[in-house]
Amino acid sequence: MKSILMIILILSTYLLSAQKIKKAGIYLGADENNGKSYVFGQQEAVDAVWDIARNYTLKDVDGMIENYSPAFGAQVIEGNRKWLNAMEQISMAPYSMIPVKIEDTDETLVLTWSVEERKWKNGSRQTLDLMEIFTVNQKNKIIGFSQWARTDRKSQFGLSSGGKFYGKKPTEVTGRSLVFSNRGEIEVLEKLFKDYNNMDGAGCSQAFADQATMNGYDGMKSTLSKEDWSTMFDSYQSVEWKPYSIAPLKISDTDPISVATVLSREKRIYKDGSVWEKELVEFFYFDLEGKIFNVVQYTRELNP
Repeated sequence: MKSILMIILILSTYLLSAQKIKKAGIYLGADENNGKSYVFGQQEAVDAVWDIARNYTLKDVDGMIENYSPAFGAQVIEGNRKWLNAMEQISMAPYSMIPVKIEDTDETLVLTWSVEERKWKNGSRQTLDLMEIFTVNQKNKIIGFSQWARTDRKSQFGLSSGGKFYGKKPTEVTGRSLVFSNRGEIEVLEKLFKDYNNMDGAGCSQAFADQATMNGYDGMKSTLSKEDWSTMFDSYQSVEWKPYSIAPLKISDTDPISVATVLSREKRIYKDGSVWEKELVEFFYFDLEGKIFNVVQYTRELNP
């Protein structure tokens, strides 16, 4: 009798423990589900995502759409088709898939970790480690999707840093990599192009610090003040400054000061009838306030 009671007690303890671990974690979103725990979802939701991964690798958009809800499928089908048509080969290889849901709700979130190999028809290659969340409804159809990526260090592009800074002489930042800067440099320069082409000196001056150093293509160095812009276009009949590309960069693990490399073509027609036209490579240095404080310019004669 004691043995039977002991077995019952052990089983009861086990079942209670099992019951406790059926839910865990916490949802902290600002809605009616705030504070609720997560529970495991159904395997059928995982099967739907697995089938999507298989068809994605086969570049079979119609096969993928079978696992989407009609509304979500209508939103993404053309984008999916365009994306996969650009690929020579693509492979989504999940290595972990976990279905969870907020307790007392209907939608399942399939947390998916995978490695994706991409080879475009244009020859580009990329390798990504992905963490994705597929939102699956009660009918086991995907109704939403989110993705986070980490680019493999051996990938041909897409890394968060790259290149190498040397400097004119060795310093404490020599050898560090470069990263893209995103402090509004593009917007400042695009407005500068527009104001310059409109010969709006006051508008152009807004891009610059009170005193900016100008290192011209001819080796001349000068200081440009905001007041100088009021007479900048007095001798011009018209100007045309067309950018080819803008690349704002900074040295990694340093202050926010950045430099934007601009490739462009500029044509100036003077009131005396003379014409100046060249291709340019220019470096625009942005200070901590996001103003241009230094410009270095190089030119190239146009081909006949």
